[in-house]
Amino acid sequence: MKGAVLAFDFGEKRIGVAVGEWETQSAHPLETIAGEANAVRFARIAELIGEWRPVELVVGLPMSLDGEEHELSRRCRRFANQLNGRFGLPVRLVDERLTSVAAESRLREAGVSVRNNKTAVDSLAAQEILQDHFSSQS
Repeated sequence: MKGAVLAFDFGEKRIGVAVGEWETQSAHPLETIAGEANAVRFARIAELIGEWRPVELVVGLPMSLDGEEHELSRRCRRFANQLNGRFGLPVRLVDERLTSVAAESRLREAGVSVRNNKTAVDSLAAQEILQDHFSSQS
């Protein structure tokens, strides 16, 4: 496969976004979309899709450590379905267990306060989700 991929770490208050390329199989944090209003969220996502022209979208699917889905998992599936319906792009769900933990660890290693940088955690988690997706496909 070739082209850009956008990945989303869906949350009720924020959505972390990362971008990557199939050719390099490397992902980079992009931004965090703040706010709970769907219209604002999808308007920004539409702008990002227009800018990056991705060939697919990836959404992190939260699971409990024992692999069970929960309420946020259902909301993420709904978000993924809305992305597909609005933009007509293939959407892949990727197990996102421990991606936020990994993102927080990376910030701490860089000497950055996790508490004061929640938006950075979200975009780094999206990067982890996308990198996991690339790794699972190769």
